[in-house]
Amino acid sequence: MATVTQKAVTEPETEARGRPAKKSRAGGQRTATVIALRVLVIVVAVALWQMMSGPVVPEYAVSKPTEVYDALVDMLGSATGWTDIRVTAVEVLAGFGLGVAAGTVMGLVLGSFPLLGRVLEPLVAALNGIPKIALAPLFLLFFGIGPWSKITIAMTGVAFVVFYNVYLGLRLRERELVEVVQVMGGRRHHVLGYVTIPTLAAPFFAALKTGGPLAILGVIGGEFIASSEGVGHELFTAAQNLDAAAEFAGLIVLVAFTLALNGVLSALDTYALKCLGLAARRRPQPKG
Repeated sequence: MATVTQKAVTEPETEARGRPAKKSRAGGQRTATVIALRVLVIVVAVALWQMMSGPVVPEYAVSKPTEVYDALVDMLGSATGWTDIRVTAVEVLAGFGLGVAAGTVMGLVLGSFPLLGRVLEPLVAALNGIPKIALAPLFLLFFGIGPWSKITIAMTGVAFVVFYNVYLGLRLRERELVEVVQVMGGRRHHVLGYVTIPTLAAPFFAALKTGGPLAILGVIGGEFIASSEGVGHELFTAAQNLDAAAEFAGLIVLVAFTLALNGVLSALDTYALKCLGLAARRRPQPKG
């Protein structure tokens, strides 16, 4: 009997230990397949672009991948190109950081004081309804054509996105959980640590991922309107000169900006949710 019991216990344990390895291998194969398909899509798109440029689509409008590559090499091989990239990167990061800080403070204050939130929410909605790029001439009058006008435009777009996610997250916070913590003798910092922060984590990082491209959009829009340096300035100059290759080279740099920023935010999102013990909730529960 002891032998049978030991075998019955050992087999499920061995089976359970084997499952994660099989799932890991299957997950790795799926990831490799997805990456391969992405690369294939890009290769096919570039090949079609190269073949259709000229015979189907005017070459002056879309250039060719080979010419875009040469323009990108020229841009990355010159001191002026790296200066433009550095200026735009600093403006994006500064505008994004200030926007996140401003939006978080606004959301926490208005969400923590319901009366103040009800009074000011319509005013915030009205300001948010103004296209941010329409405020660019006003910021240019205040700050000139230097970096601060672009930083302010980027900050404005990011701040509203973060504000609404934090503000609505606080309003949707489960009152029952707050009361349970308070009944158990918890104070404000306990409510903050056990209820508020876990509730706001997901919408906050969703706001960050949405705000990143908005910051880039605001900076490039400001550089389009008035600037003496930056990737947006180079894009505007290339458009005026009908230089499609330089235009696409600048767009590739902006795509790299976006991917890099999104990658950093995704890593922070995963790390923060893991620290808060919320990462496991994202995994689908096994059936049966």
